[in-house]
Amino acid sequence: MNTGNRSSTYTCLSLLLFAALNLLSVCSAETDILEDAAAAVLGPQHLAIIINDADPLSRSIGEYYIAKRGIPVGNVIHVNFKPGKNVMPAKVFKSLKADIDQRTPASVQAYVLSWTAPYRVGCMSITTAFAAGYDEDFCAKGCKPTKASPLFNSSSSQPFSDFGWRPAMMLAGENLAAVEKLIDRGIAADESHPPGTAYLMSTSDKARNTRARFYQGIQMMQSDRFRVEVLAGNSLKHRSDVMFYFTGLVSVPDIDTNRYLPGAIADHLTSAGGQLTGSKQMSSLRWLAAGATGSYGTVVEPCAFVQKFPRPNVVIDRYLNGETLLEAYWKSVEWPGQGVFIGEPLAAPFRK
Repeated sequence: MNTGNRSSTYTCLSLLLFAALNLLSVCSAETDILEDAAAAVLGPQHLAIIINDADPLSRSIGEYYIAKRGIPVGNVIHVNFKPGKNVMPAKVFKSLKADIDQRTPASVQAYVLSWTAPYRVGCMSITTAFAAGYDEDFCAKGCKPTKASPLFNSSSSQPFSDFGWRPAMMLAGENLAAVEKLIDRGIAADESHPPGTAYLMSTSDKARNTRARFYQGIQMMQSDRFRVEVLAGNSLKHRSDVMFYFTGLVSVPDIDTNRYLPGAIADHLTSAGGQLTGSKQMSSLRWLAAGATGSYGTVVEPCAFVQKFPRPNVVIDRYLNGETLLEAYWKSVEWPGQGVFIGEPLAAPFRK
Protein backbone atom coordinates (compact mmCIF):
# COMPACT_ATOMS: atom_id res chain seq x y z
CA MET A 1 0.00 0.00 0.00
CA ASN A 2 1.20 3.50 -0.78
CA THR A 3 1.89 5.12 2.63
CA GLY A 4 1.76 8.61 1.07
CA ASN A 5 -1.80 8.06 -0.12
CA ARG A 6 -2.80 6.62 3.28
CA SER A 7 -1.37 9.66 5.07
CA SER A 8 -3.22 11.96 2.70
CA THR A 9 -6.46 10.07 3.34
CA TYR A 10 -6.05 10.37 7.11
CA THR A 11 -5.40 14.09 6.73
CA CYS A 12 -8.55 14.55 4.65
CA LEU A 13 -10.64 12.56 7.14
CA SER A 14 -9.27 14.62 10.01
CA LEU A 15 -10.11 17.86 8.23
CA LEU A 16 -13.61 16.61 7.44
CA LEU A 17 -14.16 15.54 11.04
CA PHE A 18 -12.90 18.91 12.31
CA ALA A 19 -15.21 20.75 9.92
CA ALA A 20 -18.17 18.60 10.94
CA LEU A 21 -17.54 19.20 14.63
CA ASN A 22 -17.30 22.95 14.03
CA LEU A 23 -20.55 22.90 12.05
CA LEU A 24 -22.31 21.00 14.83
CA SER A 25 -21.01 23.54 17.35
CA VAL A 26 -22.28 26.46 15.25
CA CYS A 27 -25.67 24.81 14.72
CA SER A 28 -25.98 24.06 18.44
CA ALA A 29 -25.16 27.67 19.31
CA GLU A 30 -27.69 28.97 16.78
CA THR A 31 -30.31 26.56 18.14
CA ASP A 32 -29.66 27.82 21.68
CA ILE A 33 -30.05 31.41 20.48
CA LEU A 34 -33.35 30.60 18.73
CA GLU A 35 -34.65 28.74 21.78
CA ASP A 36 -33.72 31.66 24.05
CA ALA A 37 -35.45 34.08 21.66
CA ALA A 38 -38.58 31.92 21.57
CA ALA A 39 -38.65 31.74 25.36
CA ALA A 40 -38.47 35.55 25.56
CA VAL A 41 -41.46 36.06 23.24
CA LEU A 42 -44.84 36.31 24.98
CA GLY A 43 -46.92 33.41 23.68
CA PRO A 44 -49.77 31.05 24.61
CA GLN A 45 -47.53 29.19 27.07
CA HIS A 46 -47.13 32.40 29.08
CA LEU A 47 -50.82 33.31 29.14
CA ALA A 48 -53.41 32.02 31.65
CA ILE A 49 -57.07 32.32 30.78
CA ILE A 50 -59.58 32.87 33.60
CA ILE A 51 -63.08 31.53 32.99
CA ASN A 52 -66.16 32.22 35.12
CA ASP A 53 -68.04 28.91 35.19
CA ALA A 54 -71.18 30.69 36.43
CA ASP A 55 -71.32 32.66 33.15
CA PRO A 56 -72.25 30.61 30.04
CA LEU A 57 -70.79 33.31 27.76
CA SER A 58 -67.49 33.27 29.65
CA ARG A 59 -67.30 29.48 29.25
CA SER A 60 -67.95 29.68 25.52
CA ILE A 61 -65.42 32.48 25.00
CA GLY A 62 -62.84 30.54 27.00
CA GLU A 63 -63.35 27.33 25.04
CA TYR A 64 -63.04 29.14 21.72
CA TYR A 65 -59.89 30.99 22.73
CA ILE A 66 -58.21 27.91 24.18
CA ALA A 67 -58.81 26.02 20.95
CA LYS A 68 -57.76 28.86 18.65
CA ARG A 69 -54.64 29.98 20.53
CA GLY A 70 -53.58 26.62 21.92
CA ILE A 71 -53.56 27.71 25.56
CA PRO A 72 -52.03 24.87 27.65
CA VAL A 73 -54.46 22.94 29.84
CA GLY A 74 -52.45 23.87 32.93
CA ASN A 75 -52.97 27.56 32.14
CA VAL A 76 -56.77 27.34 32.24
CA ILE A 77 -58.16 28.64 35.54
CA HIS A 78 -61.85 28.17 36.38
CA VAL A 79 -63.55 30.44 38.92
CA ASN A 80 -67.14 30.86 40.01
CA PHE A 81 -68.85 34.15 40.86
CA LYS A 82 -72.23 35.70 40.11
CA PRO A 83 -72.06 37.20 36.60
CA GLY A 84 -73.62 40.33 35.17
CA LYS A 85 -72.43 42.94 37.67
CA ASN A 86 -70.24 45.74 36.32
CA VAL A 87 -68.41 46.25 39.63
CA MET A 88 -66.96 43.49 41.79
CA PRO A 89 -66.62 44.34 45.52
CA ALA A 90 -63.01 44.57 46.63
CA LYS A 91 -63.53 41.95 49.36
CA VAL A 92 -64.86 39.40 46.86
CA PHE A 93 -62.01 40.12 44.46
CA LYS A 94 -59.29 39.74 47.09
CA SER A 95 -60.51 36.25 47.97
CA LEU A 96 -60.82 35.34 44.29
CA LYS A 97 -57.37 36.68 43.44
CA ALA A 98 -55.68 34.83 46.33
CA ASP A 99 -57.13 31.56 45.04
CA ILE A 100 -56.10 32.32 41.45
CA ASP A 101 -52.56 33.24 42.48
CA GLN A 102 -52.14 29.84 44.14
CA ARG A 103 -53.32 28.05 40.99
CA THR A 104 -51.34 30.08 38.46
CA PRO A 105 -48.22 28.33 37.10
CA ALA A 106 -45.00 30.24 37.77
CA SER A 107 -44.30 30.41 34.03
CA VAL A 108 -47.45 32.49 33.39
CA GLN A 109 -46.63 36.12 32.64
CA ALA A 110 -50.08 37.55 31.84
CA TYR A 111 -53.83 36.93 32.17
CA VAL A 112 -56.73 37.04 29.77
CA LEU A 113 -60.23 37.41 31.24
CA SER A 114 -63.07 35.80 29.30
CA TRP A 115 -65.90 38.18 30.14
CA THR A 116 -67.20 41.72 29.62
CA ALA A 117 -68.48 42.28 33.17
CA PRO A 118 -67.24 42.97 35.75
CA TYR A 119 -64.79 45.49 34.32
CA ARG A 120 -64.14 47.21 37.64
CA VAL A 121 -63.11 46.19 41.18
CA GLY A 122 -63.97 48.77 43.83
CA CYS A 123 -62.28 51.94 42.55
CA MET A 124 -59.87 50.12 40.19
CA SER A 125 -60.08 48.63 36.72
CA ILE A 126 -60.26 44.85 36.83
CA THR A 127 -57.28 44.42 34.48
CA THR A 128 -54.97 46.37 36.79
CA ALA A 129 -56.42 44.63 39.85
CA PHE A 130 -55.47 41.29 38.28
CA ALA A 131 -52.07 42.63 37.25
CA ALA A 132 -50.96 44.09 40.55
CA GLY A 133 -53.57 43.12 43.15
CA TYR A 134 -56.21 45.37 44.68
CA ASP A 135 -54.53 48.52 45.96
CA GLU A 136 -56.30 51.86 46.48
CA ASP A 137 -53.06 53.69 45.63
CA PHE A 138 -54.14 52.99 42.04
CA CYS A 139 -57.41 54.89 42.64
CA ALA A 140 -58.16 58.58 42.80
CA LYS A 141 -61.03 60.68 44.09
CA GLY A 142 -60.80 63.77 41.95
CA CYS A 143 -57.87 64.98 39.90
CA LYS A 144 -54.94 63.24 41.57
CA PRO A 145 -51.96 61.21 40.39
CA THR A 146 -52.06 57.47 41.07
CA LYS A 147 -49.55 54.68 41.53
CA ALA A 148 -47.28 54.08 38.53
CA SER A 149 -46.69 50.90 36.59
CA PRO A 150 -43.19 49.39 36.43
CA LEU A 151 -44.10 48.12 32.96
CA PHE A 152 -44.32 51.64 31.51
CA ASN A 153 -42.09 51.76 28.41
CA SER A 154 -39.99 48.87 29.74
CA SER A 155 -38.11 46.42 27.52
CA SER A 156 -39.29 43.41 29.54
CA SER A 157 -41.03 40.53 27.78
CA GLN A 158 -41.49 38.64 31.08
CA PRO A 159 -43.42 41.08 33.31
CA PHE A 160 -44.12 38.66 36.14
CA SER A 161 -40.56 37.36 36.27
CA ASP A 162 -39.15 40.89 36.16
CA PHE A 163 -41.69 42.93 38.14
CA GLY A 164 -44.14 40.57 39.84
CA TRP A 165 -46.99 41.91 37.63
CA ARG A 166 -49.20 39.83 35.35
CA PRO A 167 -50.84 42.37 32.98
CA ALA A 168 -54.37 41.42 32.02
CA MET A 169 -56.65 42.00 29.05
CA MET A 170 -60.35 41.28 28.63
CA LEU A 171 -61.83 39.26 25.76
CA ALA A 172 -64.87 41.50 25.78
CA GLY A 173 -67.81 41.86 23.42
CA GLU A 174 -71.56 42.19 23.17
CA ASN A 175 -72.03 38.49 22.42
CA LEU A 176 -70.14 35.30 21.55
CA ALA A 177 -70.10 35.99 17.82
CA ALA A 178 -68.49 39.40 18.38
CA VAL A 179 -65.75 37.95 20.61
CA GLU A 180 -65.07 35.08 18.19
CA LYS A 181 -64.55 37.62 15.41
CA LEU A 182 -62.23 39.59 17.70
CA ILE A 183 -60.15 36.47 18.42
CA ASP A 184 -60.02 35.59 14.73
CA ARG A 185 -58.78 39.09 13.89
CA GLY A 186 -56.03 38.80 16.46
CA ILE A 187 -54.84 35.50 15.01
CA ALA A 188 -55.07 36.80 11.44
CA ALA A 189 -52.87 39.76 12.46
CA ASP A 190 -49.88 37.67 13.45
CA GLU A 191 -46.78 38.48 11.37
CA SER A 192 -48.97 40.07 8.69
CA HIS A 193 -46.92 43.32 8.52
CA PRO A 194 -49.88 45.30 7.13
CA PRO A 195 -49.15 48.47 5.14
CA GLY A 196 -51.74 50.50 7.00
CA THR A 197 -51.92 54.00 8.45
CA ALA A 198 -51.76 55.52 11.92
CA TYR A 199 -54.48 58.18 12.17
CA LEU A 200 -53.86 60.75 14.91
CA MET A 201 -56.86 63.02 15.36
CA SER A 202 -56.55 66.47 16.88
CA THR A 203 -60.10 67.30 17.92
CA SER A 204 -62.00 70.42 18.93
CA ASP A 205 -62.46 69.05 22.46
CA LYS A 206 -59.59 70.80 24.27
CA ALA A 207 -60.02 68.88 27.52
CA ARG A 208 -59.80 65.52 25.73
CA ASN A 209 -57.23 66.44 23.09
CA THR A 210 -54.27 66.36 25.49
CA ARG A 211 -52.44 63.59 23.58
CA ALA A 212 -52.13 65.76 20.48
CA ARG A 213 -48.85 67.12 21.88
CA PHE A 214 -47.20 63.82 20.91
CA TYR A 215 -48.45 63.67 17.33
CA GLN A 216 -45.80 65.64 15.47
CA GLY A 217 -43.05 63.70 17.20
CA ILE A 218 -44.67 60.41 16.19
CA GLN A 219 -44.88 61.53 12.58
CA MET A 220 -41.23 62.55 12.58
CA MET A 221 -39.98 59.37 14.28
CA GLN A 222 -42.14 56.73 12.54
CA SER A 223 -42.89 58.01 9.05
CA ASP A 224 -39.81 56.32 7.59
CA ARG A 225 -41.26 52.88 8.41
CA PHE A 226 -45.02 53.44 8.71
CA ARG A 227 -47.55 55.85 7.28
CA VAL A 228 -48.71 58.44 9.84
CA GLU A 229 -51.44 61.03 9.24
CA VAL A 230 -52.04 63.85 11.72
CA LEU A 231 -55.52 65.24 11.07
CA ALA A 232 -57.49 68.11 12.58
CA GLY A 233 -61.12 67.14 13.06
CA ASN A 234 -63.61 65.10 15.03
CA SER A 235 -64.34 62.45 12.45
CA LEU A 236 -62.47 59.98 10.26
CA LYS A 237 -64.56 58.49 7.45
CA HIS A 238 -64.28 55.78 4.81
CA ARG A 239 -60.64 54.84 5.37
CA SER A 240 -59.72 51.28 4.39
CA ASP A 241 -56.32 50.97 6.06
CA VAL A 242 -56.73 51.85 9.75
CA MET A 243 -54.00 50.30 11.89
CA PHE A 244 -53.94 52.92 14.66
CA TYR A 245 -56.64 55.47 15.51
CA PHE A 246 -56.17 57.79 18.49
CA THR A 247 -58.53 60.60 19.32
CA GLY A 248 -60.17 62.48 22.20
CA LEU A 249 -63.96 62.90 22.31
CA VAL A 250 -66.94 61.89 24.44
CA SER A 251 -68.29 59.98 21.43
CA VAL A 252 -66.53 59.40 18.12
CA PRO A 253 -68.71 59.58 14.99
CA ASP A 254 -68.40 57.51 11.81
CA ILE A 255 -66.12 54.80 13.18
CA ASP A 256 -68.22 52.12 11.46
CA THR A 257 -67.44 53.61 8.04
CA ASN A 258 -63.76 52.64 8.29
CA ARG A 259 -62.00 49.32 7.72
CA TYR A 260 -59.70 48.27 10.55
CA LEU A 261 -56.85 45.95 9.66
CA PRO A 262 -56.36 42.79 11.75
CA GLY A 263 -54.52 43.82 14.89
CA ALA A 264 -55.68 47.46 14.75
CA ILE A 265 -55.59 49.53 17.95
CA ALA A 266 -58.11 52.33 18.50
CA ASP A 267 -59.19 54.36 21.52
CA HIS A 268 -60.65 57.71 22.56
CA LEU A 269 -59.59 59.75 25.56
CA THR A 270 -62.67 60.43 27.67
CA SER A 271 -63.77 59.90 31.26
CA ALA A 272 -65.87 56.75 31.01
CA GLY A 273 -64.89 54.82 27.89
CA GLY A 274 -63.90 51.86 30.08
CA GLN A 275 -67.41 51.60 31.49
CA LEU A 276 -68.08 48.92 28.91
CA THR A 277 -71.81 48.73 29.53
CA GLY A 278 -74.27 51.28 30.86
CA SER A 279 -72.12 54.36 30.21
CA LYS A 280 -73.49 57.71 29.05
CA GLN A 281 -70.29 58.15 27.05
CA MET A 282 -69.14 55.99 24.16
CA SER A 283 -67.99 52.59 25.37
CA SER A 284 -64.58 51.29 24.26
CA LEU A 285 -66.46 48.19 23.11
CA ARG A 286 -67.66 50.23 20.14
CA TRP A 287 -64.15 50.15 18.71
CA LEU A 288 -64.07 46.36 18.85
CA ALA A 289 -67.54 46.16 17.34
CA ALA A 290 -66.33 48.39 14.49
CA GLY A 291 -63.40 46.05 13.77
CA ALA A 292 -60.49 47.05 16.00
CA THR A 293 -58.54 44.32 17.80
CA GLY A 294 -57.64 46.31 20.91
CA SER A 295 -58.94 49.30 22.86
CA TYR A 296 -58.74 51.00 26.24
CA GLY A 297 -60.86 53.20 28.48
CA THR A 298 -61.12 54.42 32.06
CA VAL A 299 -63.70 52.97 34.46
CA VAL A 300 -63.88 55.94 36.85
CA GLU A 301 -63.22 59.67 36.40
CA PRO A 302 -59.48 60.07 35.69
CA CYS A 303 -59.32 63.76 34.75
CA ALA A 304 -57.32 64.48 31.61
CA PHE A 305 -53.97 63.17 32.81
CA VAL A 306 -52.11 61.82 29.79
CA GLN A 307 -50.41 59.36 32.16
CA LYS A 308 -53.75 57.59 32.66
CA PHE A 309 -54.22 56.91 28.94
CA PRO A 310 -52.20 55.12 26.28
CA ARG A 311 -49.31 57.19 24.98
CA PRO A 312 -49.61 56.86 21.19
CA ASN A 313 -45.87 57.30 20.67
CA VAL A 314 -45.05 54.39 22.98
CA VAL A 315 -47.71 51.93 21.81
CA ILE A 316 -47.02 52.58 18.11
CA ASP A 317 -43.27 52.19 18.51
CA ARG A 318 -43.47 49.00 20.56
CA TYR A 319 -46.14 47.43 18.34
CA LEU A 320 -44.10 48.17 15.22
CA ASN A 321 -41.09 46.62 16.97
CA GLY A 322 -42.95 43.30 17.10
CA GLU A 323 -44.45 43.21 20.59
CA THR A 324 -47.88 41.71 21.23
CA LEU A 325 -50.91 43.93 21.64
CA LEU A 326 -50.97 43.24 25.38
CA GLU A 327 -47.31 44.21 25.82
CA ALA A 328 -47.34 47.32 23.63
CA TYR A 329 -50.61 48.64 25.06
CA TRP A 330 -49.77 48.00 28.71
CA LYS A 331 -46.34 49.60 28.35
CA SER A 332 -47.94 52.78 26.99
CA VAL A 333 -49.91 53.62 30.17
CA GLU A 334 -47.94 55.05 33.07
CA TRP A 335 -50.80 55.15 35.62
CA PRO A 336 -53.09 52.23 34.64
CA GLY A 337 -55.07 51.85 37.87
CA GLN A 338 -58.28 53.32 36.48
CA GLY A 339 -58.05 51.98 32.93
CA VAL A 340 -59.24 48.71 31.44
CA PHE A 341 -57.55 46.94 28.50
CA ILE A 342 -59.76 45.00 26.07
CA GLY A 343 -58.88 42.99 22.99
CA GLU A 344 -57.00 39.92 21.79
CA PRO A 345 -53.77 40.01 23.80
CA LEU A 346 -51.46 37.91 21.61
CA ALA A 347 -52.05 39.75 18.33
CA ALA A 348 -48.60 40.61 16.94
CA PRO A 349 -48.87 41.94 13.38
CA PHE A 350 -45.29 43.24 13.25
CA ARG A 351 -43.51 40.31 14.83
CA LYS A 352 -40.66 39.14 12.62
